[in-house]
Parts: sequence; C-alpha cells; structure tokens
Amino acid sequence: MGARAGAATAALGAAEFARLMRRLAPFEAEPRLAVAVSGGADSMALAILASHWAAAHGGSLVALTVDHGLRPEAAAEARRVKRWLAARGIAHKTLSWRGQKPMANLQAAARQARYGLLEGWCRQNGVLHLLVAHQREDQAETFLLRLSRGSGVDGLAAMAPLSERAEHRLLRPLITIPRARLRATLAALEQSWIEDPTNDDTRHARVRLRALLPALSREGMTPERLAATASQLGRARQALELATARLLAECVELDPAGYALLEPRALAAGAEDVGLRALARVIQSVGGALYAPRLERLERLYRAIMREGLPSARTLGGCRILSAPGRRLKGRLLVCREWRHAEAELVLRPGQSVTWDGRFRLTLAPRLRHASGPLRVGALGEAGWARLAADAVEVRANPLPAPVRPALPALSDLDGLLAVPHLHYGRAPAEAASVYVRSLIFQPQHPLASAGGTVA
Repeated sequence: MGARAGAATAALGAAEFARLMRRLAPFEAEPRLAVAVSGGADSMALAILASHWAAAHGGSLVALTVDHGLRPEAAAEARRVKRWLAARGIAHKTLSWRGQKPMANLQAAARQARYGLLEGWCRQNGVLHLLVAHQREDQAETFLLRLSRGSGVDGLAAMAPLSERAEHRLLRPLITIPRARLRATLAALEQSWIEDPTNDDTRHARVRLRALLPALSREGMTPERLAATASQLGRARQALELATARLLAECVELDPAGYALLEPRALAAGAEDVGLRALARVIQSVGGALYAPRLERLERLYRAIMREGLPSARTLGGCRILSAPGRRLKGRLLVCREWRHAEAELVLRPGQSVTWDGRFRLTLAPRLRHASGPLRVGALGEAGWARLAADAVEVRANPLPAPVRPALPALSDLDGLLAVPHLHYGRAPAEAASVYVRSLIFQPQHPLASAGGTVA
C-alpha cells in the first residue's frame, strides 16, 4: 500500500512524460506545440514538461494564457505566469477575451471563448498541437458531472486524450496522472503556481462534485476507478463512431455549398442507435452546431423518416429536412440550413479570415476592387435571391437546389449585394466572386464523421 501511495505522489519525470506523448503520436519532425497555461499547478507542470519534450525533439513551444477579463487580478496573474515561464526560456502569449460578457451561462461562454482564442491562435500561427492540462481528477469530475445530467455513452466517455479538430489536434497527455503528482513535479522543480479562487466557488457544480470525491472514494468510487470507467466508455464511443462513419459513407452526400443529400433506405440499413448518430451528425454539420439535437426530437425525426420517408418538411437543429426536389434526386432527402437561423452579418476587412455561421471558413482577397465601404457577410436570404435572379439572369441556371440558396453566404457593401461565391456571381462587370474571395470552405464546427479520439 505504501509503495502504491508513493507512486501516486511521485514527481513526473521527462522519460515518463515522453511515454505519455508517444501515445499521442504522430508529430512532425520538429514539432511545434501550444500549451494552455492558466498559472495553476496542472498547467504549469504541463508547460515545463512539454517544453523539455519539445526541445529534446528539435521543436518549439508557446504557452498561451487567456485573460477572460472576469477578475481584476487576472491581468496581473498573466504577467506573473509570463515572468515564471520566461525564467525557464519558455515563450508566452496572453490572449484577451474582449467585448461584452453574457449575463447568463457565463462559465460556458467563458469556456467557449477560451477555446476560440486558443484555437484561433493555433490556426493563425500554423500550430497543429494544442495541449491542455486536464488530469485524472478532472476526468473523474467530468464523468460525475455528465452522469448527473443523464448523459449517454458520448458524455460519460468524458475527455479523450486526443481529439481531432478541423485544423489542429487537442492533446491531453496528463489525463491519467493524479493531481498530486503534478504538484510534486512543481515542488521538485521549485516552481510556484497560482491558486484560482473560482476552484473553491460552490456555486459551480464541478466544485460541489469535487468536494464529494473523498466520500465517494471511501465507497470505492475513487478518481482512478471513475476515470477508468470513462476510458472504457471511450472505447465504446470509438466503436460507435467507426460504425457511424461507415453508415454515413453509404447514406450521405455532403456538398461544398453546405447541404446534404440523405438516402433513407441506406440510413435504415444501420442499427437504430448508429442511424440516430448518423442523422445527428448530418444535422450538426449542416446546421453549424457544436452539439447534437435533443434526443427526443431526433428520435421523432428518425422514426418519421423510417416510417414514411418524410412526406412534409421538418425542422431540427437549425436545418430544414425535406424531400429533395427534382427527378434526379427522387427518393432522397435534402438537409439544408434554415436561412432565418443563420448567423447575423459580420463586418470584414480586406484579407481577413473568419468563420461564419459555424459552417464556412471565409478569407477575403487582400485588395477589393469596386467595393464601396466596409464589407459584410451574411445569408443571401429569400429576398436577396429574388433580386439576384431578376438582375442576373444567368444565376437561375445554377444547379443548387432552390431551398439551399437563401442560406448561402453573400458579400455586400454600402451599394448592396457584391458577390455570392457559390453562385459564381460578382457584381462588377466581367468579375467572378473570386475577385473578392481568396477562399471559401465548408468547414462546420462539428465534422460529419468524427475520429472519436483515443482512449487512455
């Protein structure tokens, strides 16, 4: 017992950390890493260990601290983290969450903003690996939190050591390591850390669950066992994801204009649970949502498709689901974005890259001829399509299904509609939309098929 307890509190060394990183391979020949560092013990230990690992592999590392602007001392803490890391030769960057903060669901909004800033920095700097410092107790708490909310397999699988994102990988090398070992690591390195007061704020469910862990441990529900259960469910999630990806390959055709064609008979060939997951993935991707629709509404839609092939249009998750128009598409279902639910217009500057409506990654050309004033991107809309079809007769021949057109991303300026790239329309004479747009890629927040991550 004593040896086991000692191992659970021993400092984490370079060789053991290298083994943890090998499980998350592959990496490029000279890996470039970004590490999220709040200044707490877990993230400080990760930053130092990962910097040594990167140097040993001829790579580099940048530590990223997000200042949410929610606590007056946060800016000073970010500067302290910068000094600590600079003393160890670790590059550091502070990212600030600017603008008005929401009154409700602040924690969720702050988490989304944090990942948005971290992932945006990685994208802008070409970094493929973002490391975060979640450890074993975090995994156990996440499992309990999801259990209290009635989550299924996906939720109870909690956090994967490796998650594939659109443009980078999110890595959690410490997910099996106890918190005590990370604090022991910092003690051995004579490195201080910051205690976040929000970790003791019992208004948050995670903090209340954390306080229950000692009592649960006495009943056998230790953080180690809870995390192991999450890992086992992670393997089940991986198997479901693989089956879902195979079914999607058989029953769905996804178009770069942001809509999907669904073959009901092929969807019905899969097991119901797999079919439900496949339908949810289609709706998430086309609707640009981070999360799947509520299960009860998803089940109603699935059963209607299985029963009658959907004779009338339905809506779910910001999408319209209806019989595909035209003889060529007979028997298939069209899943397209509800344009009235699309994101509001965004103001852009030349050369800027943005994600609009959670679906399209747009990069403007660096120089914009024939544009009047600031540019905006938004949904074309039904009225916009009507005006365009009347003024530019050639767009009527475009083969995109009619229900898809109003949700297409459209550029406008002070003089009105400027370009609709998917319709190959540009306002200026003899100019295609490519004059204004360097690239426009359908890149939904949640991809159609998920890699499912690895398991610990």
